[in-house]
Amino acid sequence: MFDRSFFCLPRIYPITDAHISGLSHAEQVERLIVGGAKLIQLREKNASPRQFYDEARQALIVARAKGVPLIINDRADIALALRADGVHLGQDDLPPLDARRLLGRDAIIGLSTHSVEQAILASAQPVDYIAIGPIFPTRTKDDADRVLGLEGLPAVRAAVIDTPLVAIGGISAENLKSVFESGADSAAIIGALLAKPAEITSRMKHLTTL
Repeated sequence: MFDRSFFCLPRIYPITDAHISGLSHAEQVERLIVGGAKLIQLREKNASPRQFYDEARQALIVARAKGVPLIINDRADIALALRADGVHLGQDDLPPLDARRLLGRDAIIGLSTHSVEQAILASAQPVDYIAIGPIFPTRTKDDADRVLGLEGLPAVRAAVIDTPLVAIGGISAENLKSVFESGADSAAIIGALLAKPAEITSRMKHLTTL
């Protein structure tokens, strides 16, 4: 497992999606790492738990070989079984305190929030970062929450000033700068990276230069 004491949230936080990319999670991880990814989250909303476990296991082999931390979306049980580097939790998933007890003090734990109020509550939890969004309209999540907008981001930043903040939702090369200017430490990106599989590596490289 990655040494959490050296954890540093990267400016670009890629998230895999097999449905959007048409690629296995392992192949996405490989292409993202070649493009410069320093932390990757595996996200799977369509496969069975067993299928996701098998896909995540292969992806973790690739990430381990390159020394890149791998975070499992939602499934703390899969993160535990594979000894992944951490888990990213939603509001309806296992509470962060219980995930910390399950995965241990060295696990990286992130939590999704969708309002200032949720972000404040999250900042009191044993998490390493808070995700906030959607910042812009997004097509990568069928049940997306109300769009927060750039105007809502500074209020969240002010409320959780000591907690690393990841913006998510509809972020692309065109609006990335505005997201950082509004207070985000990092930008989680899915569609803008994966929509054209052949360009995943080049798009990742481009985003890291912005």
